[in-house]
Amino acid sequence: MFFAKLLTQVVRTGTIVVVDPSGRRRTVGTGTPQVTLRIHDWKTDLRLGLYPTMAVGEAYMDGRLTIEEGTLYDFVDIAAVNLDRLAAHPLQRIIDGTAALLRRLQQHNPLHRARRNVAHHYDLSDALYDSFLDPQRQYSCAYFTHPKMGLDAAQEAKIRHIAAKLLLKPGQRVLDIGCGWGGLALALARMADVEVLGVTLSVEQHRYATERARAAGLEDRVRFELRDYRLLEEQFDRVVSVGMFEHVGVGHYGEFFAKVRTLLKDDGVALLHSIGRHDGPGVTNPWIRRYIFPGGYSPALSEVLPAIEREKLWATDIEILRLHYAETLRHWRERFEQHRDEMAELYDERFCRMWEMYLIGSELAFRRMGHMVFQIQLAKDIEAVPLTRDYIGTFEKASTPALRRIPNEKARAKAN
Repeated sequence: MFFAKLLTQVVRTGTIVVVDPSGRRRTVGTGTPQVTLRIHDWKTDLRLGLYPTMAVGEAYMDGRLTIEEGTLYDFVDIAAVNLDRLAAHPLQRIIDGTAALLRRLQQHNPLHRARRNVAHHYDLSDALYDSFLDPQRQYSCAYFTHPKMGLDAAQEAKIRHIAAKLLLKPGQRVLDIGCGWGGLALALARMADVEVLGVTLSVEQHRYATERARAAGLEDRVRFELRDYRLLEEQFDRVVSVGMFEHVGVGHYGEFFAKVRTLLKDDGVALLHSIGRHDGPGVTNPWIRRYIFPGGYSPALSEVLPAIEREKLWATDIEILRLHYAETLRHWRERFEQHRDEMAELYDERFCRMWEMYLIGSELAFRRMGHMVFQIQLAKDIEAVPLTRDYIGTFEKASTPALRRIPNEKARAKAN
């Protein structure tokens, strides 16, 4: 029982009962939650014991590790609570140390690799993303202004919060780097009468966003291009990037902020919204890197701010959103589960188990493992933004973005 032996050295909080391929049971840990795991073959047991950060996700996806009592959420929660002891295990320290040495290579994102990495995750079925995202398809952290707020309202609040920090004025030109399915770009154009260029590397996102702009009658003010931001040569009054920086790679941070500086007018304002980590530089979980976000990495601020400083940009506002993404992911997880049967028909059970592991693991990364979201407002000019933050709340209270009037393809299909 290689896996059970490892767990006896790691698990203190929570109880895991391991049933090995011969039917023997071994209990480790104490207290709640409690789960019972069954390992279906000895090869899987060996891999789980030697390389759990990769093998657990793979074994669950493939059905070689199943949960007989309790839930996957309970199991991942126990793992998250006890993660520090796993990280201190000698074998895991070797694995993590090797990963740290290789992380720049793993995160190397030249143009051709960036396109491939984006396609891996974002060029999936519309039905998949419609199953758990809000009507605007905001695939990033929502902003919950009160505990009872629903996901759709929280995503609208996030857009208002970002718009407030951008200090938009009618007629300005805005660049949205990594524009996703176009929801933010369309909302900004409607809210502030600005022109927006959104760029993405995802073929499916570009198609979807272009159709949404046409359906909303905003194609004269909002356009989307299938282009890497590094190839742009124009200048903009405002630059915004939400949920894209995690794909840049630590070796490219200097390149990113140098380009932002070039793209931004002298009196311009930029807003960067990204997942981060509060405990210093690290490495991406290997299962997430292989199956969910190849090339992805959530940085520590200590890795980001030096790159900003080298470009002599002002960080005019920094805000840390802590549990907002945990709540966002909880909503996504619950919505996906409601549509699980449909997704199993569209893909298969293995895909659904992979997606469940991804959503649960991500939620608990924010609840238990020090992940957070940061928003950094940037400017070239020291006087580009007001001296206090009062303008943010003032804008949010006054703005009425009417986001629900921006059609999406699902709503338009129903109407037809």
